[in-house]
Amino acid sequence: MASNDNARRSQADGTAPVTGGSESWLEALGFGEPSALEGGSTLDPKWADHTGSGGDDSSFLSRQARRLISADNSAHQRVYRTYLTARAALGMTLVMAQLAIDLFGGHGPSLVLALCGAYAMQAMVLRLWTAGDDRPLGAGRRRWRWWATVGVDLLAFGAMHWLDPQSTLNHAALLVLPVLMAAVLSARVPALATAAAASLLLLATAWRRAMAGGDLTPLLSQAGLAGMGLFVIVLVAGQMASRLAREERAARGSLELARQQAELNRLVIDEMSDGVLVVDRRGRVRAANPAARALLSERGSCPPAPFSLASQPGWGRLLDAVEGAYESGQWPSAGMDLTVAYAGESPRSIRVRARFTRGVRLNAAAVPERSSEEVLGVLFLEELRSVLARQREERLVAMGRISAGIAHEIRNPLAAVSQANALLQEDVLRPDQQRLVRIVADNVERLRRIVDDVMEAAPGSMSPSRTIDATAEVAAICAEWARTEGLVLGSDSRLRVLLPKEPLGAVFDPDHLRRVLINLLENALRHASDRPGAVLVILEALDGPFVRLAVASDGDPIPAEVEAHLFEPFHSTRSRGTGLGLYICRELCERHGASIDYLRRPDERHANLFQVVMQRDTVAAEGRLHL
Repeated sequence: MASNDNARRSQADGTAPVTGGSESWLEALGFGEPSALEGGSTLDPKWADHTGSGGDDSSFLSRQARRLISADNSAHQRVYRTYLTARAALGMTLVMAQLAIDLFGGHGPSLVLALCGAYAMQAMVLRLWTAGDDRPLGAGRRRWRWWATVGVDLLAFGAMHWLDPQSTLNHAALLVLPVLMAAVLSARVPALATAAAASLLLLATAWRRAMAGGDLTPLLSQAGLAGMGLFVIVLVAGQMASRLAREERAARGSLELARQQAELNRLVIDEMSDGVLVVDRRGRVRAANPAARALLSERGSCPPAPFSLASQPGWGRLLDAVEGAYESGQWPSAGMDLTVAYAGESPRSIRVRARFTRGVRLNAAAVPERSSEEVLGVLFLEELRSVLARQREERLVAMGRISAGIAHEIRNPLAAVSQANALLQEDVLRPDQQRLVRIVADNVERLRRIVDDVMEAAPGSMSPSRTIDATAEVAAICAEWARTEGLVLGSDSRLRVLLPKEPLGAVFDPDHLRRVLINLLENALRHASDRPGAVLVILEALDGPFVRLAVASDGDPIPAEVEAHLFEPFHSTRSRGTGLGLYICRELCERHGASIDYLRRPDERHANLFQVVMQRDTVAAEGRLHL
């Protein structure tokens, strides 16, 4: 049960289970399993090139992860190559030492010297042969490498000790090397078998020396103690290697999780509409998302991070603000409005908010020199024009809700006044009283229109959009409005309507289209001249799935200062106007996926033109017209 729980916990945190020492360090890291070796690393190399802006956390973690990806294979290669290098160096040392012993000992080359030479040659050839071999290890290659290194060392050092047990060179001590490497590179059973083989060889050599005239008891005692030491080396080295494997595996999994989190953070930051800059104390930008770079340079000339704010004179105010914040440890909570400009570009006003990686003062007194923690500032950049537009929109929404509430409350007393005034009109009144009743009736009607406009502009349920025959609807609305205004349609009329000959389908609501068009016609007629064709209505199909309805007048162009507030509520140039007409038109158009704009054309007769662009639905319109 405990082993199953450990396995489940290991799978949950992304690490492979490390059993109680029956595997080697490299097997615990995954090198002993063909699936982990041949099926790919636990760290997917595909993301290695998906780094963020240079110098940011995800880039750093990607570099570290690439290093650990290579460590998946180099963890084995590093240990194994070190072992191979040590074997080659040890072989050359043994050759030179044995050659010196044979020469200065007065006898010729011995069999041990030949064995040392063969061992040195094998070690050097194997080291050179495997120098560039980074392939993953399968079961067959692991066995081959074990016999080519640990097995050869065990046989060679054992043979040296057997052939010359009383040499000035202690060949028995060399057996520690293959036993130690077997504990690191092999599972526990092969490692113990290696220690057992070395121990048996020591005992056999001690027995041989005893048979040649030596003291059996001390020789066997020494060999036995040496063998026990080899077993201890296997156990201790195996436990230490297994613990190191678990820690390295956990560190690798933690780095992978951190890299994934950093990558997610980078993706989220890159998709933010607000600009984000990570700036250090020296004004060097460590990371910058696309929105921030676009705010610093509207033409896309801002270099990718890292870069310095001091590289552009137009960023001087931003650099001064950052340096001042690091010195004082303060940044305005509401943000700071600054002007930045890239070389050769027009200045841009931005609002900058800042947060720092430490919630303390940022001056030198707050960050001691002995502290290695670097304080970084995260700057949030927004174009000031967008900030002001959003604030204005929020105020307008709040104002609309308040106005709608007030208008709703006014309706009941207004209806009572209108009813009382109607009752007075039923009586016989003097002329002066009749004039007062008419004044009351006119103002009641005016208040009713104001209340209707406010309620129409207030957010609430909207009529569903549907396909209408825009040609027929516009023709009917213009004809009805002309009769109401006393205009006679014709070549000499102040109103001229240009409609397509075929039905034209548009997505809108008939009542809302009537309200929009009548509002535009009344504004156009109010500012138009008395000449024929002073007010022009055009309905036409545009390229693509759009329909354009334009209402133009030949009056004086609207001043620029008035144009900036045309579609704002409660802004009117007339003393008796509510300022809600064009605002309601815009709201109704947006509800049906349309848009309304004003175009000033001072070089043409009809200098003022309002156009409504609606979505076209030709198929639905034709189906409806054939019913």
